[in-house]
Amino acid sequence: MELIHEELSGQIIAAAITVQQGLRPGLNEKIYEKALCIELTERGISFEQQARYDVFYKGQNLGYLIPDLVVENKIIVDPKCVELFTPTHDAQMLGYLNITGLDLALLLNFKVWPLGKNASSDHNSIFHNPANSIFHNPSSVFSPSASPF
Repeated sequence: MELIHEELSGQIIAAAITVQQGLRPGLNEKIYEKALCIELTERGISFEQQARYDVFYKGQNLGYLIPDLVVENKIIVDPKCVELFTPTHDAQMLGYLNITGLDLALLLNFKVWPLGKNASSDHNSIFHNPANSIFHNPSSVFSPSASPF
């Protein structure tokens, strides 16, 4: 499967790995977010931190959504520090993609070492791709051979 924004997402993941190697697990997710911003800046990758997106329903503005990072106006990046990703995390990323209209979201778990390894609540280890979870916007256009799942 070919990923959209593959080169950029690889650069983001490499930056996140560098951050985790420097800080190690165990800190607050906002610390990792700030460090990731420093790392992205040093790599010349543009991003917006805490951008606001209005949320509408039937023409009524309900408020706003604030993803942690939007990189090059293409990829949502959400650093987390959790034991295990849950369906709530999945739903949050899909909601972000729906509201922002972006195509890709990276959910990065800085709690586990190394980045990409996650332990389930029953102490079995499960492995995710290096970004931990990658979500494609279901409304985006994909080639027939490239499935988002």
